[in-house]
Amino acid sequence: MFESKQNKCIKGWRTKNLIKHFVRCSHKMNNPKLMTCLLLLIVLVLPGIGDLSTGSGRAEEEEYFGKSIPDPSYTYREENVYFVNEESDVKLAGTLTLPDAEELYPASVLISGGGAHDRDYTMFGQKPFMVMADYLSRRGIAVLRYDNRGTGESTGNRSISTTEDYAGDALAAVKFLKSRSDIDPDLIGLIGHSEGGTIGSLVAKVTSDVGFLVMIAAPGLSGVEYNLQYEESVGKAMGLIEKELEERRAFQKKVFEVVLNEKEAETAGARLVEIYREEYPDLTKEKIEAGINRLISPWFVYSLSYDPSTTLKSLRCPVLVIFGGKDVQVPPEGNAKAIRHALAASESEDYRVEIIPDLNHLMQTSITGSPEEYGKIEETISPILLEVIGSWARERLID
Repeated sequence: MFESKQNKCIKGWRTKNLIKHFVRCSHKMNNPKLMTCLLLLIVLVLPGIGDLSTGSGRAEEEEYFGKSIPDPSYTYREENVYFVNEESDVKLAGTLTLPDAEELYPASVLISGGGAHDRDYTMFGQKPFMVMADYLSRRGIAVLRYDNRGTGESTGNRSISTTEDYAGDALAAVKFLKSRSDIDPDLIGLIGHSEGGTIGSLVAKVTSDVGFLVMIAAPGLSGVEYNLQYEESVGKAMGLIEKELEERRAFQKKVFEVVLNEKEAETAGARLVEIYREEYPDLTKEKIEAGINRLISPWFVYSLSYDPSTTLKSLRCPVLVIFGGKDVQVPPEGNAKAIRHALAASESEDYRVEIIPDLNHLMQTSITGSPEEYGKIEETISPILLEVIGSWARERLID
């Protein structure tokens, strides 16, 4: 059963207005602490762009709610494909677009950011991976995009999975492409957005089968540094004043210390309940539990302890890193420098770090970069970004 355009619009409205609603209510109640905590919980339950998706599974093109709809006069063909991550016993489903030519194709795998996303990376009714696949395949590059594990047609349990597990899924995608007779096994690249960039780097670290890596809006700071930066950056975008930001930082440091040092989830959970109740006595039990369950999840614990520089320093393949100049979720400040420094110490002789002005975290041309704008922007993905990726990839795969 395909989801109606109307339902998609309603879901997108609910998500993008949730934060705004809490901020307004908290100000009316003259309770800055409550607002800080509510925003923290929203971020924990809706981290990064992961929980901003509005659909799962394969959607019909007729229901595509956005302005950047691919031209139906294809110069490529599509196949629905299935492949297996044998290590995790996860079956993954996706779509492979193949240029309309009789030859071996170079190929790329698209890797989405955190959260349960379908193969088109559907958010607010927009389908950026459909648009990117269309763009690249028209330029001679085969593209594989797939439903994340536990989403759409793909199997797997997300509640016990970490970024490293998702890297296993992306590696399975590379192996699948390499096994095909119509794909050049020496010309397979990875293109990842947000956490997808981190996932791509983990794959490139463990296999020489990756011909290039594109990291879009991926963190370069260590887990704790990045999460503190994220909260402050998003908090500012949402209108928090400096005193509220300071309270938020102090609270998070307490929370992160427990998450990193308490090895048993039950012990960590009990300690976190105490911290929440002490700091926010008016917060409901349900809201506290929602935040804590996310904090002690294998995915968050792994992310908080992860340092991207260790992986990046081990890379040998060509690497393109792109940030949006107005990204408030993964700001270029700090992250770009950290990645540039790590790549300079790597064995890669071909890397580039670029900041594209005016782009937000979703790589849309924006005014402020705030998450509140995401659902209001008609552009699915910046044509400037597509051109940068397309020309850079072609130079290494085709030209």
